Amino acid sequence: MTKILMVCLGNICRSPLAEGIMQSKVNSENVFVDSAGTAGYHIGNAPDPRSIAVAKAHGLDISKQRCRKFQTEDFTCFDRIYVMDKSNYANVLAKATSVEDKQKVRLLLSEIDGKTNEVPDPYYGGDDGFEKVYQLINKACDTIAQQLS
Repeated sequence: MTKILMVCLGNICRSPLAEGIMQSKVNSENVFVDSAGTAGYHIGNAPDPRSIAVAKAHGLDISKQRCRKFQTEDFTCFDRIYVMDKSNYANVLAKATSVEDKQKVRLLLSEIDGKTNEVPDPYYGGDDGFEKVYQLINKACDTIAQQLS
């Protein structure tokens, strides 16, 4: 089984969307997907209502997810760790204990074109920012799902 972890700052906007989108594109018998945040601001909370709403508009229910903080042990549990931006990337790498750990970490959007593009944080913006983020993540998850099939 391939295990994928999606990571953003608070685990309430981008990574819950990425978890839900990725889960919808893979066979759950072959691929496990989870999400976490690099900061512990929202541990135990549901995703942001705007993330829940944009997911629902696309036929996904992420309302039962609960926020958790990224832990060093996640390197042992997951094969691939996708981060949303360079700050998340640096924070996750800071917890790595080996070269193998570091090799698991990638910027999510780099899966589309190999570049270091970031998924913008929609938290302080309007609802349209959540739709834009959904579309970016969806495109990257399509590419990852194709790699896994």
